[in-house]
Amino acid sequence: MTPTAAPAADAASLTRLGAAAEIHDYRRASNPLASGAVPPIPGGRFPARLHQTGPSRAVPLDLSTELRCAGPATTPGLCSSFIRILPAEAVATDVNATSQLFFVMRGRGRTRLETRGHGAAVEIPWEAGDLFTLPAGSPARHEAGDDAALYWVHDEPLLRYLGAEASERRFEPTLHRAAAIRAVLAEIAADPASGRANRLSVLLGNAAFPDTQTVSHVLWAMFGLLPPRTVQAPHRHQSVAVDLVVDAPPGCYTLVGTQLADDGTIADAERFDWEPHAVFVTPPGLWHSHHNDSDTPAHVLPIQDAGLQTFLRTLDIRFARIDPEGRLVVSGSAG
Repeated sequence: MTPTAAPAADAASLTRLGAAAEIHDYRRASNPLASGAVPPIPGGRFPARLHQTGPSRAVPLDLSTELRCAGPATTPGLCSSFIRILPAEAVATDVNATSQLFFVMRGRGRTRLETRGHGAAVEIPWEAGDLFTLPAGSPARHEAGDDAALYWVHDEPLLRYLGAEASERRFEPTLHRAAAIRAVLAEIAADPASGRANRLSVLLGNAAFPDTQTVSHVLWAMFGLLPPRTVQAPHRHQSVAVDLVVDAPPGCYTLVGTQLADDGTIADAERFDWEPHAVFVTPPGLWHSHHNDSDTPAHVLPIQDAGLQTFLRTLDIRFARIDPEGRLVVSGSAG
C-alpha cells in the first residue's frame, strides 16, 4: 500500500505555530537567576501587628511583586497568611491547594470543613499551639471562641504556576496537639546526645507519607527549641523557609548569609530579630544560624515546600560545625 503524503502546511499555520518559539544562547540562558531574568527570593519580614488589631480577616504575606509572579505569594510555591478572628466571629478559607497548614498562635475555636463529596463533615477543635493540616478540596470556616489568630500556609502559588487543579486528596485532615508536640520535643532536649545536634527540633509528619516523613507531600513543618544562651550553628537547604516565631524574649535572632567564615560563623550576615508571632523568610541556599542571648527558651516554626523537595531529591540540606581539631566541616547530618 502506497503511503499517502501528508498535506503541506499553509504559511499562516506555520507562522501561528512558530509564533512563540524562541532559541536562547545557553551561556546566557542556563542560569536565569544569575542573569536577572528570574529575581532572587527576598528575605521578607512580617510583623505581629498585622494580626493584632482590626476586623476578622486573612492577611496574605505577599511578596509576589518582588518575585514577579501572580499573587498572593510569599515564595514561588507557597503563600503564608495571618488570620485574625474576633470573638464569636468566623473567617472562611477556600484555595486551590494540595496542602494547607494552620498553626494556632492564640485563642481557641473550631474549624468546620465542607466535604464536597469526601464523606462526613469534619470539625476540628483547636487552641493555642495546635497545628492542623487540610488536603485538597477543603473549603473551611474557622470560628473563634475568643480573640484568635492562625498562621496559614498553603501551596496555591505552585498550582497557579503549573496551571493545575488540586483534585485528589493525598491525606486526611490531621490535627497535631500542642501538648504532644512539646512532650516529644522535651524528650529530645533531655537526651544527653542532643547536646551535639545542630538543632533541637521535631519534624511533624503524617502517616500517609512514610518516605518523606513530612506533614504533607508538599509541606514540611519543624517545631524547634532555641535554649537560653545558645547558638545553633549554620545550616542551609534549597527550599525556602517561611519562619514563624512562636515565642521569644528579646535577644533572639537569626543570621543569614551566603558564605561561611573559617571559624564556622556566617560572613557578612544579615540579622533577623525575632518577635513573637512575626514571620521572616529565609531564602534558599543561604546559610543561617539561630541565636538566643537571653535566659529564656524560644521556639520557632519554619514551614517549607521541602516535602516536595525531598521527593525530588533536591533539598540538599547541609550543616556546618567545627571539629575537635578546629576545622570547619560541612556535612549532610544534623547529629
